[in-house]
Amino acid sequence: MAWRQMLFNSRAILGPYLATGSARFSTKSNPYLVKVGIPEFLNGIGNGVESHVAKLEAEIGDFQKLLVTRTLKLKKLGVPCKHRKLILKYTHKYRLGLWRPLAQAIKS
Repeated sequence: MAWRQMLFNSRAILGPYLATGSARFSTKSNPYLVKVGIPEFLNGIGNGVESHVAKLEAEIGDFQKLLVTRTLKLKKLGVPCKHRKLILKYTHKYRLGLWRPLAQAIKS
């Protein structure tokens, strides 16, 4: 009962601020790439992983296949342990929707 009272009282206090939208949403837009492929994904990870772009594109081919690739497949392709860990960590985050590679700034 006490939790419900606290919850409803906090909504009553914060109501005007939430109605304007300034407390909920950020005005910054996130510069995400529209299409993510293997090169953009590995460049987004960084740390030297981008050196395996040609190898992974030749053997795996599709980005969706990279998202479900296992450790042994990457090991057979000759990807070092640290790079395998990074690739698998970021593919898991990407599948959960927690991470996306940022768009490269356009140089003019």
